[in-house]
Amino acid sequence: MTASPDRASPAATDKRQRILDAALKVFASRGVHGTPVPPIAREAGISVGSLYRYFDSKEALVNTLFRETKQLLAEQLLGNLPIQQPSRALFNEIWNRLCTFARKQPNAFRFLEMQDHHSYLDDASLASERQLLMPLRQLIELAQQAGVLGSHLRPEVAMALFWGAFVGLFKAERLAYLKLTDDDLQCACDACWTVLQSQPPCEQQGD
Repeated sequence: MTASPDRASPAATDKRQRILDAALKVFASRGVHGTPVPPIAREAGISVGSLYRYFDSKEALVNTLFRETKQLLAEQLLGNLPIQQPSRALFNEIWNRLCTFARKQPNAFRFLEMQDHHSYLDDASLASERQLLMPLRQLIELAQQAGVLGSHLRPEVAMALFWGAFVGLFKAERLAYLKLTDDDLQCACDACWTVLQSQPPCEQQGD
């Protein structure tokens, strides 16, 4: 449970945001597991005791951070997106928005997508994740029904392939295995589209 100091004052609001910003930076760099609270307090420029006035525990802090960062991703990814009109152009738009988020919000992207959070996420955080994934699943289902995407993959599998490929590219770049160019990202987008759209050879041979 998150503690509740007087949040009405601008100073309290600013300090809370400083804590969240510091936690995002530290967790993105060092991971959540094994990272204690004191480095976060130091990064925020406050005492550990002051941090606990805003968040009862590290788990409360990381869940609040997860929900707010996931909401930021949802707004940037899904805002004004015509999900009811699936097309190749819409697929490209989603890919490009993800690229923009990963480039402009690197700590947020690393925190959300390059760590395994599920051992400590609470029900509210899990719900926030579902709220992001449900529209994407709906989009895939509509695209398959309209013949825009192939129906050879279940929507869950198609979404996992798409998301996994995207995250894998940026993870490889972070580990210095490669340096992604705009052309690389567009070619990867094209490859994902081909996989999701095309009937696999094994199905074609069975017809």
